[in-house]
This record gives sequence, C-alpha cells and structure tokens, in this order.
Amino acid sequence: MRSFSLGLMALLLVSAAEPAVEPAAKPAPVLIAKPALWKVSDADTTIYLFGTIHLLKPGTHWFEGKIKTAFDASDELVLEMLPPNEAEAQKIVISRAIDPDGPPLSKKLTPKDAAKFRAALKSLDIDPEEVELFEPWFASTLIAMAPMEKLGYGPESGAESRLTAEAKATSKKIGALESMGEQIGFFDTLPEDLQIKFLNSAVSEMPQAKKVASIMVGSWAKGKPDKLAAVLNDGMNSMPEIKKVLLTDRNQRWANWIAKRMEQPGTVFVAVGAGHLAGEESVQAMLKADHLEAVRIN
Repeated sequence: MRSFSLGLMALLLVSAAEPAVEPAAKPAPVLIAKPALWKVSDADTTIYLFGTIHLLKPGTHWFEGKIKTAFDASDELVLEMLPPNEAEAQKIVISRAIDPDGPPLSKKLTPKDAAKFRAALKSLDIDPEEVELFEPWFASTLIAMAPMEKLGYGPESGAESRLTAEAKATSKKIGALESMGEQIGFFDTLPEDLQIKFLNSAVSEMPQAKKVASIMVGSWAKGKPDKLAAVLNDGMNSMPEIKKVLLTDRNQRWANWIAKRMEQPGTVFVAVGAGHLAGEESVQAMLKADHLEAVRIN
C-alpha cells in the first residue's frame, strides 16, 4: 500500500497547508525536473494536464520550458483543492480526525500491531498518548508525513504552492475540482477495518520512505508516468474497493469535468496529483470514453 502511505495519504495535510502568496525566491537547484505535460484541445479550447508532486524539497527546479509556457498561456489554474484559511482548515480536520466516543486507538489494534504503532511513533518523537483519540486514518497521515518532513520534503516547496503563487502574482483565476471537506471525507468514511489496514501498512512501509520517495520524485522529474504509476497506484490493487474511492471514481469525475469544460472556449491549466495522470485508470484513459485525446507535449 505504498501509494497510500507515501502518496495519497499526504493529500490531507498537504492540502491544509497555506501556499505562499508571492512566488518564492529560487534556492540553488537540488533537482532539475522535466515532468510530463498533456494537452486536450479543440478549435477554441485548450486544457493542459499537469501531474504534481505535493511534497518536494526546496530547490526542486521544474517551473520552466513547456510547463511555464503552458501556464503562462492559460487563463485559469484548476487544482485538486483550494485550502481554506488556517482556522477553517483546523476546524474541518478536528471534526473528522477525533473519535471522542470510541475506544482508544491502540485498543482498536491487535496487541502486536499496537506495539509496532507505538514504536513507530516514538521513533518519530511523537508521544503515543497524544494520538489515542485519533481516527485510524488520521494517525496514518502522521506516520506517512513525519518521515517525509524529516527527509526535507514539504508542501511549501510542492508544485501546488508554486503554481498558486504564480497564479496570484499574475491575477489568474484559480479554481478547484474538490473541497477540503470532500477530500477528508474520502478518508473518514472508509470502514474502520480498512482504515486500520492502512495504518498498519503505513507503519510497515515507514522504513522504506526514503527509497520510495526517491523513486517517486525521480520518476516524476524524468517524465516517466508509467514508472510513477507503479509506485503510486499499483499498491492499491490489493484493495480494489479503496482504489475505486480514492483513485478510479475521482479520475472519472475529473474526466467528466474536463469534457464539460471543453464546451467553453478558453485555456485552462489543470494540476492534480501525478498518480491521477498515470496508469490504466488515469484521467487520460477516462477521457477516451468521451472521445477526447490527451496528447503528451514533448
């Protein structure tokens, strides 16, 4: 389940981060990236599809060439989600992340899994007692996010933050495909037994965080969506019901949105998590049902 613990599970906390309002000064590049970009177009409408990495290291250099050209030509930026202000974001998370009436989180796990969970928290300098009221899905985000932060990855350097800052600086319209409440709902409404499986998976995958993150970011930087799909999506195949909720159904809704938006003239830059634009159930694959072809820009 690497795709969840190191990819989609980053979604919540990344989305809750408030992006910069001005383009950040460029630090010395630590990675020169040339990620993939696609275009869906007709006589009067162009929609660019760009796959993002939510968490990146400072100095990741990617906003240039075809990406910047497409962005500059666009009238509107559309992201997965626009974060509300910090107070509202905290209110949304707290209302879904805490289970005040249920048993302590450790009691929902087997003794063996609870011991592994506590050990993982301690290795991350998190007091196990502080997470006992959390829902399993939220505890999983802590296990998934903390190693990434220790490795130097963060949402402030992520692609969404840069794109949002650039859009604000150039007075572009900014839209979203989902709300924060909807995104949290994908996790919070999962049956508890599946949430626990995800938590146990996040704990077991934690030692591999550095290796998997390197492969994931490296594949994105080299513009290799097939390899990226193998890292982000293939791990979900063992839980098809969860893959349907978190990936397939969302890709279909986004493809439907794109097909509808093609009826209006203009140029739109759509930026969503790179895993949604990779693999056999990608947004591009869904578009084919509407007789729309996403052409990769080389």
